[in-house]
This record gives sequence, structure tokens and C-alpha cells, in this order.
Amino acid sequence: MWPLYVAHARRFFEQEGLDVETTLTGASGRQLEAMVRGEFDIGFQQSDHIVRAVEQGSDLFILMANAPQPDLNLVVAPGIRTFDDLRGRTVAVDGARSGYALLQTRLLAQRGLAQGDYPVIEAGGVKARFDALQAGTAVAAWLNPPYDEWLFATGFGTLGSVAGFFPGYPGSIAAARRSWARANEEQLIAFIRALIGAYAWMLEAGNRQKAEEIAMARLGTDPKQTAAAYDSFTSKPRADVTAEALRLVIDAVWDVERYTQPKGAPGKYMDLSYLARV
Repeated sequence: MWPLYVAHARRFFEQEGLDVETTLTGASGRQLEAMVRGEFDIGFQQSDHIVRAVEQGSDLFILMANAPQPDLNLVVAPGIRTFDDLRGRTVAVDGARSGYALLQTRLLAQRGLAQGDYPVIEAGGVKARFDALQAGTAVAAWLNPPYDEWLFATGFGTLGSVAGFFPGYPGSIAAARRSWARANEEQLIAFIRALIGAYAWMLEAGNRQKAEEIAMARLGTDPKQTAAAYDSFTSKPRADVTAEALRLVIDAVWDVERYTQPKGAPGKYMDLSYLARV
């Protein structure tokens, strides 16, 4: 989301002739439902949401990557040392059928924990999951920096990362409705161009301090945390989503949802032609 914040703060959208209003929904499920209804034109989601929505009849599609492979740790409360320690303990997720909850379910099943072996609470976004761990209402959740680092500093641990458990799994993506994209293709291309421009601006020498100030104003992080996040963000290649990575998502969705219909090809859920025109 950092380039999105930069695009707003540095007026990249206005330079493209766009008037972009950003809404923080707080939960991916609510955002997805609003996108399907046409309340939002573009949304930042996890790719499995789009796969599932298309299989349910939506015309949503992935138009570009938004973030590299997720930098998520399975953060656990002090005293949790193994996966079996989670048996009978509460795990926090965004939504029970959303994003990384799907990977969490797969991971715990691989480690011998069926879904009925541990209670699950739908806490919401990363800040809400952080709060659930800190308050003790859950003992495990996927968290990204800086939230995981804040808890590590107070004695929390980790059982591993998404990158370690699921190599190659894609990060978050930007999605839209195909019908809206066809009717607004120039605006969509301009939106993509603004985001790419904001990302490039972040990497330019001399812009680091301003980029960090933008993040601190948006997220309330302190300078040390923000500097570490900047180093992590800019050390990675620009986010990409490929057919091969999307096949991992498709396989995961079919595994968890137990779909019986044939799996769709990546092109059923993704169209990168707008990105290619930037």
C-alpha cells in the first residue's frame, strides 16, 4: 500500500487527471462484497479472493500485482513452541475464508491440526489481528512488519513465514470488474501508471525521508520502524504476478473449498493487458 499512499501525497493521481478516493475497509471480505456490487472500482485483495469470486459468477479479474511475496510471519504468543501447542487454542484470521486464512488452514492441516482442533476468530485486518494477540484473545496469527516486530520485542515468537512454508505464493494484487475496466480502460491505465510512478519515486535517491514521512503520517509508525520497513520494501524486486504463481493459488482454493468443477486456467482470473499498455 505504500506506493498508494505516495501516489496520493505526491499527487501522482492528479497528474494523470484522476480523482481517486481511497477507502480503508478493514476487512477483505467486506471489500470484496462491495467490489462485486460495484461500490468500488478497484480493490487491493489477495488473489484467492478473486479466484473464488469468479467461480461464484463474478466478473472480477486481477490486473496487476500490488506487493511482492507476502512478508508474513505466523506470530505466536509466549509459550507456543510447536504447531501442536495450538491445539485447543484460538487463532486469529482476517476472515475465515479469506486470503491467508486459507494458507493458515492448509499449513495447520499439514502439521496435523484439523479445522476443528482449534477455535478461529475473524478479527479483521492486520492491526486487528495484532490487537487480538496483544490482548490475549488469540495466540497465533499471520502478521507483517512492523506489527510482527513489535510483538517479537515483547516476547512473542514465530513458527515460520509464508515465504518459508509456501515458496512462490503471490502477494496482494489489484483487481477490478472486467465490465468496468472495458468501459474505463484509459482511466485504469492511468491509475496503474500513477502507482508505478509512485513506486519509482520511492526508489529515487533523495526521496527516502519524504517517503518515510508519508508512511508515518498514514500508519503512525515511529522513525526506526519505518526505516526498517523502507529497507525491506525497497530491497525487493517490483511486485509481479505470474501464471505459475496464480496456479499455486488456484490449487490452494480447490484444496480448501473442495470444488469439484475443473480448475480454471490463470487467464480466467487474470488479465495483465492493461498493465502492458503502461
